[in-house]
Amino acid sequence: MEERTCKESRVIRTGRIFPNDVNNHNTLFGGKLMSDVDMIASISAQRHTRKECVTASTDSVDFLSPITPKEAVCFESFVTWTGNTSLEVFVKIIAENLITGDRKIAATAFLTFVSLDDDGKPTKVPRVIPETEEEIKLFESGKERAEARKTHRKNSKELAAYFTTKKPWEF
Repeated sequence: MEERTCKESRVIRTGRIFPNDVNNHNTLFGGKLMSDVDMIASISAQRHTRKECVTASTDSVDFLSPITPKEAVCFESFVTWTGNTSLEVFVKIIAENLITGDRKIAATAFLTFVSLDDDGKPTKVPRVIPETEEEIKLFESGKERAEARKTHRKNSKELAAYFTTKKPWEF
């Protein structure tokens, strides 16, 4: 079975915060951050598998500290855990004050992707090999997050059975 290190899937992107990126609190709009998280995570997933990948779930996005227009925002993503056909990608979001140089963890996110073969069917993914202390910590806790995802997905499907697809005026 193929294997790849976390660093082989690492993606780093730094950008500025502009007026059209902020909300009414003058902080980075959460939806903008989430869009950027999905984009960068998808690159990590495909770098790891070298196949098409689709987002199966955004497992968590934790907003830890607001990001302001005075700060640059750095996204760092890499594959942290793999199943049979799925893989987990971690995204760390760091805000850097461009005047003082102070850096802080502003948000973290975990996403799950499924690797697809040429026919669009799920296909096996290479194992991931962690090397750094951070990578090892994320890898060691990956199986637990995968089990939580399975439970959450099962519960979501059960709950969805109660939802209607009727148009609002058909009630």
